[in-house]
Amino acid sequence: MNRAFVFARPFVHDYRALSDDIRNAVDKALRLLLESPRHPSLRVKKMQPKSRGIFEARVTQDYRMTFHIDGRNLVMRRVGTHSILRAP
Repeated sequence: MNRAFVFARPFVHDYRALSDDIRNAVDKALRLLLESPRHPSLRVKKMQPKSRGIFEARVTQDYRMTFHIDGRNLVMRRVGTHSILRAP
């Protein structure tokens, strides 16, 4: 199944506030997420409570991005430091 990204406003806002280096890391992680969602460097996992259906993926040691799946779309919700995990 071919997947596509949908970028929620909070994700776009977060992304624009990132440094160029982190944006490049996010871009790489997004490519990996489309090509191979189970790639070990992403460490994708379902967030608690699992019933919410929100996932987190690793961008760098200190940065994460959150998303949920809507049909064939990956809806990118937030990107930033671990603090975004409190309000994914």
